[in-house]
Amino acid sequence: MKKLYALLPFLGLFLIACEDDTVVETPEPTPVEYTSGTADFSNYVAIGNSLTAGYSDNALFEAGQEASFPNMLAANFALAGGGSFEIPFMADNLGGMTLGGTPISGNRLILAFLPSGAAPTPVAGQGSTEVSNKLAGPFNNMGVPGAKSYELLADGYGSVAGVAMGTANPYFARFSSSESASVITDAAAQGASFFSLWAGNNDILLYATGGGTGVDQTGNINPATYSRNDITDPNVFANALNLMLQAMTANGAGGVIANLPNVTDIPYFTTVPHNPIPLDAATAEFLNSMSAYGAYNAGLAQLQGLGLISAEELAKRTISFSAGEGNAVVIIDEDLTDLTGFNPALINMRQATADDLMVLTSRSFIGTLADPNNPASVNGVGVPLGDQWVLTPEEQAAVETALTAYNQTIAALAASYDLAFVDANTLLNDLKNGGFPQADGSVVTATFATGGGFSLDGVHPSPRGYAILANAFVAAINAKYGSNLPGVNPLDYTGLYIN
Repeated sequence: MKKLYALLPFLGLFLIACEDDTVVETPEPTPVEYTSGTADFSNYVAIGNSLTAGYSDNALFEAGQEASFPNMLAANFALAGGGSFEIPFMADNLGGMTLGGTPISGNRLILAFLPSGAAPTPVAGQGSTEVSNKLAGPFNNMGVPGAKSYELLADGYGSVAGVAMGTANPYFARFSSSESASVITDAAAQGASFFSLWAGNNDILLYATGGGTGVDQTGNINPATYSRNDITDPNVFANALNLMLQAMTANGAGGVIANLPNVTDIPYFTTVPHNPIPLDAATAEFLNSMSAYGAYNAGLAQLQGLGLISAEELAKRTISFSAGEGNAVVIIDEDLTDLTGFNPALINMRQATADDLMVLTSRSFIGTLADPNNPASVNGVGVPLGDQWVLTPEEQAAVETALTAYNQTIAALAASYDLAFVDANTLLNDLKNGGFPQADGSVVTATFATGGGFSLDGVHPSPRGYAILANAFVAAINAKYGSNLPGVNPLDYTGLYIN
């Protein structure tokens, strides 16, 4: 009984606590009221190339189009008066296209796990997107993969008949308003209240991804004479961009424009090392002998002894291998002085250095046999790699010069037309050097396949990478127009498609 009495005070406190225990309701947070500021998002039109279309993993496909940065922007705009955003969807998630039933482009890439290791591989199946099956527009996403700046202005660029002749673009041919239409006339005809313009990447990118095999057309203002892999003259680029902005702002539309990233920062040029060749001692000794590169080196030394080439030229062109890892590949370098007039065997070749950028597609064959019946025909060793597989320092300089001129034009036109401006060049550099930390503790980087920022083609962003771009556009729009759009969460989008 004494023990019971001893418990009564605590029991009383418990009952009092129960009587005073009331449910405290947490008030609902005040809903954010999003505003467009001085912008009008009611009719948004996006103009550009593959980066605007949502191209990734070496193809355009439905899921990628849904994850395009303009579609993300449109979802944000809808919070502040934005209207519908129509996309010219591909017919499936494979990505391949046909023209008259004949395949003209391949499917998207996936990371396949093969006995030899993981490798980007086209997804199986036949794409059901037939170019001649015209879609009824208009469409708000006017991103056209492959288009150069001046091509966005070209009449007939969406002609189905022109696709087979190489004068038109198959992606635009699917949804152009007519056989004679241009991308910019179809875009301007929609009377946009707001637009985004990101164009010019292909004016230097195709030269770079082709290993510099094109021509730097600076000084040539006639694009009709250009080849696909040429660098566009900066004046041609500036005129094209100005004409597009004139057309899009004619009715007072607001907009946002982005500059161009340095293409040499993308995984396409930063993944394959210049020195991936392992050799045993016997093979290295043979390669250095007079039966292999020793004779080539001796010919160079002879010319240097005669004063026909400098000691610096001799050192640059001398080829030497050693046992172990880290042997540099042998490349053809068209920028070297032609010595074949002195000795036909002294072709323009040298070993790559850390200043050379090997293109991503070279990783599939470096170290393999060019001739299965000839064990000495190792690509990158016994067989030099062609110029298309490497971007040399001289070619990188041409890219850098054009990029600088283009970006000066974009910044000037953004100010002249009073548009929001996105510094995509700095953004990509940040993605390469450090990356973007996320709420879950992960970091999105530009590392090929694992970084989450780029797709498997090494050129185009992944959906997560496009989300980071979309946030950069949102930030620029908010700063310019006084809107308070929230942006998107990159973690809501995949960094790598696994099927």
